[in-house]
Formats: sequence, C-alpha cells, structure tokens
Amino acid sequence: MTTILDIQDLSVSLPPGGDREFAIEEVSLTVDSCEIVCVVGESGSGKSVTAFSVMGLLDRRALNPVAGTIRLADKDLLTIDDRTLRQLRGERVSMIFQEPMTALNPVMRVGDQIAETLEIHTGLSSTQRHARVLQALADVQLPDPKSLAISYPHQLSGGQRQRIMIAMALILEPKLLIADEPTTALDVTTQAKILALIKQLQSSRGMGVLFITHDFGVVAEIADRVIVMQNGRIVEQGQVDHLLNAPKHPYTRLLIDAVPSMTPPERRHSNDKEALAANRIHKIYGKSGWFGRGRVVHAAQDISLTLRRGETLGIVGESGSGKSTVARCIMRLIDPTSGEILIDSIDIAALRQSELRRFRHQIQIIFQDPYRSLNPRRTVGDSIVEGPMNFGVAAVEAWERARELMETVGLSAESLSRFPHQFSGGQRQRICIARALAMKPRILIADEAVSALDVSVQAQVLDLLDDVRQEFQLAMLFITHDLRVAAQICDRIMVMQDGQLVERGSTATVYANPQQQYTRELLAAAPGRRKFPQKVG
Repeated sequence: MTTILDIQDLSVSLPPGGDREFAIEEVSLTVDSCEIVCVVGESGSGKSVTAFSVMGLLDRRALNPVAGTIRLADKDLLTIDDRTLRQLRGERVSMIFQEPMTALNPVMRVGDQIAETLEIHTGLSSTQRHARVLQALADVQLPDPKSLAISYPHQLSGGQRQRIMIAMALILEPKLLIADEPTTALDVTTQAKILALIKQLQSSRGMGVLFITHDFGVVAEIADRVIVMQNGRIVEQGQVDHLLNAPKHPYTRLLIDAVPSMTPPERRHSNDKEALAANRIHKIYGKSGWFGRGRVVHAAQDISLTLRRGETLGIVGESGSGKSTVARCIMRLIDPTSGEILIDSIDIAALRQSELRRFRHQIQIIFQDPYRSLNPRRTVGDSIVEGPMNFGVAAVEAWERARELMETVGLSAESLSRFPHQFSGGQRQRICIARALAMKPRILIADEAVSALDVSVQAQVLDLLDDVRQEFQLAMLFITHDLRVAAQICDRIMVMQDGQLVERGSTATVYANPQQQYTRELLAAAPGRRKFPQKVG
C-alpha cells in the first residue's frame, strides 16, 4: 500500500470570540491506498472541517489553515494555486456530501451533471461522455441507466440520489474518496446498501477512503482504521477491531456506548385509558391525466391502531412506506381519504378545519428538523408561549409554563431570550419538545425526531422523550426508520411497507421472532449488528 493522503499538524483557526481558538488543532492522519479510514466524532468535533480542508472548500472568511501540511501524493494542497487545486479535484480526490439534494443541481438532468465533470477534465467526445456516464451509473448498481440519466434529482429516491453522487465522484477514478456523512439521512436498508457499495468500489479500484461519521455502528461496518475527534483534536486512533474492543479514551467509550441496542428493554404493558383510535385510515394521492387517468398512489391503506395513555407506539419502515402519512392524517395536517380518527369517541377525521380547533391542543407533533420548525426571527421563548396564548392562556401563566418546561427538557430558563441559531441541534430539538408540551397535549407524535442527531445526543433526547411520556402520562406515536431507536423507546411497533401494515406486536416479541421477511430485512440492516453482539441480542 502507498500513502495517498498525509496530513501533518494541521490547525485551522476560528474567528475571534468563538468557544475555542481552533476549529481543528494539530491534526495528523494518513490514508493509504486500499483502506477506509473513518473519522468519527460529534457535531463540532472538527471532522468535516478536516475533510473540507483537503478539498479546499473552507470559507476563508471564517476558517483559515494557520499551520501544518496536507499532502496529496507529491503536492501540498495548502500551497498550490487555485487552478492546480481545481484540476486535482475529481482527478485525484473527490467528495460525496451528506445531502445530495443540496449538492445536485435541481434544474439539470443527473446524466448531464455527471457528464459535466468529464467535459471539464477530459477531451472525450459527447458520444464517449454519454457512454462513460451510463457505465458509471451501472457501476453504482442503479437500474436502467438510460432512463435515470435523463431524470432530474427530485424524481429520484434518497438512495438513488446518493448513488448518483457516488457515480459523479468516481467518474474520473480518483485515488482518494472523501465521504462526509453520506448515509446519515438514509433508511437503514438503503444505508446498508450504500455502505456495501462504497466498500466494494473501494476494494475493486484500490482507492483510499476518508469516511466522516458520528455513528460507531457505521464505523463497525466499513472501517479499517478509526480516528476519533473531539473539540478539534484527535483523542484516539487505531485499527477498527482493537479500538471497538478496547477503547482507551473516555470519549471513545461514550460514543460506542451511545450506539443504540437492538435488544428492547423490559417495558410494562399499559392498561390506561385509550387516548386515540384510528380505524381503516386510507390516503390516496393522485392526479388526473388528459383522459381522467393519472398516477394514483395509495400512501396508506386501511391502517388501524389504538394508543393508550402512557404508551409509546412505534411505526417503522423505509421512506415511502406511509408511516409519516399516517401520522399527518392523525394530526389532520392532511385529510385522510377515508377512515376514522377517534378522540373521546369523536371522529376528528369528519370535522371541518374550523371545528378542529378545540382538538388541536390535544395532539402535538415534533418534526425531524428542529431548525426548520422554529421561526429563526423569533426567540425560543416567543415560540413556546405562542400556542398557549393563542388558546387563551394569560401571558404571565404562559411564560411561567415556558420557564418550567425549559428546566424539564434540561435547558436554562434564562435562554428563553435567545434565538434558534444560538443553540445546537440537540438543544433545538429539546426546545421543540418544550414547545409541544406547552400545549399540555394528551397525544405526542414524534416524526423522525432524532434521526438527524449525533448518536450521543440522540440517546439523550430519547431518554428525555421517555421521561416526559411518563411524567405527563402522554400517549406517544413514534415514527422512525431506525429499528435501533425503536427498540429503545417503543412498547409496541407496527411495521409498514408500501402503504400497508405488514406486522405488529410488542417490540420485544417482534424483535425476537419477526414473522415477515421485510421485518427481518430491516432488523438485519441495522449498522454495527455484526460488531456489537452485546447490543443486538
């Protein structure tokens, strides 16, 4: 093996007034050919800054390399001119970003976007470029490359878009591939396929891969070597098996311990009063064509469920399974095509919007992205008190409730005057939980509420949700694609596929003895399953 990337004593400064002087400090690491090096750490650890430094993508107004070297083969990337660096990108080093929808041009066909790289870096003819694009799509195991090449990004699934990004990154056969959290937002089955694809392509092409992640479950699946970063510094590194089995640094042990177990803990069966019943919920999306015919999607088909006070019911499945559609129908954020949604024997599915107002405070929802859920121009205190005051609660009482709830979710009441951007992702999600609880709901819906969080922060938010469920005797509907998460918080689960309910039961029973092949596939796809036997049963 030869060393492809050699970073020595790299430090990148932060603007004055930050919480620390350097984004990364005295970072040294190497990546050899034919190996995958995982850099793991929480948000703010400096792992993405390290990757962006290699690519020359740092915002120099805020982040400046002030010491060290980055050598890619025989060139120091910190001293070469911009033209040479642009030439190296794609030819010698490429990057896969976390969110392909923001990395891809929404108004260009994906085949043209891949071909653009060839047009810039090669002298191939249009016909030759087209042939290379189709081959690249086939290499990343996409079906029907000809049809996909003329598709736009919004017409593809998340997994397909990520494969497009991989094809684009590898089209010039670089020696180094940087993958920055490329599977964080994907379903577990899609994630497993993408991880296997990256490993297979890396092996067949003899590439070196620098893989950025916060999840030791992913590390266990893909890494040869591991580098652990905290607060801009490397705190531990070593071969993957040794580091997983005998971590030395407390922070490494914390990250490993935060990987959710696939063994559901003992949970009591709730015999409390029924808070919600949904009967034969059906939701159809569709539009008519020229002759009255068009594409019709049965997003949810005859879904029935009951939910008791103090109980957490999980709905699990991949993107497109219909789980969020069911949640939004129950919230009446969308109208079900047919079916009943009963609260206190009243069918809220049959009510007009004006009649729904008296039920709105009883059902609250926590969305996946807290930053998009909070108004960036309003203080978090204003966001929390808005709902209660709209329902007639006096301002003094609403603010007192807000202060109490901030303490409940583990934040200081003094921070009510701050704005959303002044908090971390985990803190913002805690604020969204406080905002939902401010309405004193009976039913709380968490729609992928922890899927975008670091595993350690995720564990804290899951514990918080379980605590508030017990304290306030809430009935909680928990939507997730991650069965590791569902195992930790759900009393019962329902498994959905293509709009249909395929399996249901107590969490412990379903995990111990799944009856359906689809459920078995979801369980088998959990990252880290083979390397964490103590966590997966």
